[in-house]
Amino acid sequence: MKKNSFPLGIIIGIIAPVVGILIFYLWKASANPFGYFLEVVFENKSLLTAMISFSLFANAAAFTWAVNTSKDKTAKGVFLVTLLIMLPLIIYKLFM
Repeated sequence: MKKNSFPLGIIIGIIAPVVGILIFYLWKASANPFGYFLEVVFENKSLLTAMISFSLFANAAAFTWAVNTSKDKTAKGVFLVTLLIMLPLIIYKLFM
C-alpha cells in the first residue's frame, strides 16, 4: 500500500479512535472489565462525551500528521472516517 493513499487514511482513521478509546479506558476504568466500561459509558452521556473527545482527538492528531507531511489522500481518508464516526454519535447523544 502506498504511503499516501485514501485506503491507508481509512485504516488510520479507524485505528486512531480505537487507540483513543483504549487510552481513555486505561485512564478512567482499567480496574473494570472493558465490556462493563462500555455499558457505563453509554448510560452516562458525560462519559460518552469524554470518550468521543478522546477518540476524535486521536483522529485529529492523525489528520494533522497527514496534512503536515503532505499526505493529502491519506488525510482525506482520515477525515472521512472522522465524519462517519462523529455523525451517528452526535445523533445518539442528542436523541437517545
